[in-house]
Amino acid sequence: MLNEQNLKGIFVPVVTPFLANEQLDINSYRNYVSSLFVHDIQGLVVNGTTGESPTVTWEEVAELVSVTKDLMAEKGRRLPIVVGTGTNSTASTVQRTELAGHLGADAVLVVVPYYSRPSQEGILEHFRRVSQVGVPVIAYEIPARTGVRLTIETTRRILDLDGVIGLKDSSGQIGFSSELTRLSAKPILCGEDLYFHAMLSQGASGGMLASANVHTRSLINVYQLFNTGSVTAAKQAFDLLVPCIQSLFQESNPAPLKWLLARQGLIATDTLRSPMSPISEGLKLTLEQWLPSLSN
Repeated sequence: MLNEQNLKGIFVPVVTPFLANEQLDINSYRNYVSSLFVHDIQGLVVNGTTGESPTVTWEEVAELVSVTKDLMAEKGRRLPIVVGTGTNSTASTVQRTELAGHLGADAVLVVVPYYSRPSQEGILEHFRRVSQVGVPVIAYEIPARTGVRLTIETTRRILDLDGVIGLKDSSGQIGFSSELTRLSAKPILCGEDLYFHAMLSQGASGGMLASANVHTRSLINVYQLFNTGSVTAAKQAFDLLVPCIQSLFQESNPAPLKWLLARQGLIATDTLRSPMSPISEGLKLTLEQWLPSLSN
């Protein structure tokens, strides 16, 4: 299982490929995930936001995890598998976390409960119950999608829970990570792609980055340069990626990412499940210019 010491480097939240009829495309998934194994990534995230978790059934999650494990065995590559299990129901999240443990997940990614806008105490109790399941928990702060923002104090208390090994920070506030790395020894992963270098500078241990699907090698390079003390070189390398990363989030993730992966031939189609929809023609023209520079 994943632990605090290993929660570092680049984790890739994988997309969920679909056929034109919106059914799972396992052949594409195998092809696409295999392409990630050639890089020095530190783990994969199945059923995260990038994987369209709201529209993926648990049976499909189980199939994706099983295929991922089989691929690792075939390729002789062992990477931690993090499974998204967070919902806005504590009971459901606990149940999914238990099921993820049975699937062999190395950790679970648990988002702050969304839509119902619980109190800070309610959020803390949510994580307390999930952390008692026995599968390592990575808490996930992303207020733009949940509608509620964690306070520093609540986050510190969540990180103090024995079963919680770290945090994915998509708060959009650099100072949030800076303060947490001062108050807690547990690792913080950057979840805001555009802030990756800045958050490394504030003590983040790595990133769980959607853009690592297409800038895999380049983002690993940024991390390694920073980690070996070449901070200026890391910043220069990261700055080259910023315009493409901005384009990737110009419309809702993972639609732009899926379009690029399909253009690269890594997945068969850029199909999304409703209510997600394909990207605009204008964004296609913008993304087209980045194809020659992509890592995969």
